[in-house]
Amino acid sequence: MSYEFILARVEGKVGIVQFNRPKALNALSPGLMGEAMTAVETFDADPAIGAIVITGSERAFAAGADIKEMAQASVVEMLGNPFIDYWDRLRRVRKPVIAAVSGFALGGGCELAMACDMIVASESAQFGQPEINLGVIPGAGGTQRMTRAVGKALAMEIVLNDRRLSAAEAQQFGLVNRVVPVEVYLEEAVKLAQQIAERAPVALQMAKEAINAVYEMPLQSGLAHERRLFYMLFATADQKEGMDAFVNKRKADWQGK
Repeated sequence: MSYEFILARVEGKVGIVQFNRPKALNALSPGLMGEAMTAVETFDADPAIGAIVITGSERAFAAGADIKEMAQASVVEMLGNPFIDYWDRLRRVRKPVIAAVSGFALGGGCELAMACDMIVASESAQFGQPEINLGVIPGAGGTQRMTRAVGKALAMEIVLNDRRLSAAEAQQFGLVNRVVPVEVYLEEAVKLAQQIAERAPVALQMAKEAINAVYEMPLQSGLAHERRLFYMLFATADQKEGMDAFVNKRKADWQGK
């Protein structure tokens, strides 16, 4: 499939989706987001793909939404606009998704990175929610995911006063997994994705579901949900294969079923 605003390719068992609006610093227009989510969902449905990487350029992961397209919008128009639904579609992807972030990850770009399961950042990465400067607030999860990641006090400063986090600060506060030189940030993200993609596919999906449940359930409900997923995996061929491989000291051959 050909795209206008993104590039999509496969490396091994990893699907890579790269934003491609360099002149606009990868501003997240409806066209770009529509293509990106189509590509991500295509990879999610492909049994040959084990993990997905979303990235931008060295200069900008994504410098927010395309403000020109909403500057004069009314409440009714915004309520009927499906644009923010793209972030919900990313949340529903079952395979692990890694954001490879360099340069600006601001506004909707920061929200998109946080909606992924992991973040590999370059040393030049900068995270922020500057919507307050436009007279609005984050609308695609920024207040919620940022607070869960860095805590209330710092989230207040980020959202209320346009505090930006450097890559090092983002790692310090638990927003990103690792920080690497700009020259290798995408390579490191793909390497991490390749390692994950070699794991048992069904178990990966259930593990992701169990971890995400932490944000949606009380502890007791989350524990019960985790246990149900754990027991369900004993109905899979991969569980039998993985445990037999361990007992017999050989490498497992995952079938994804």
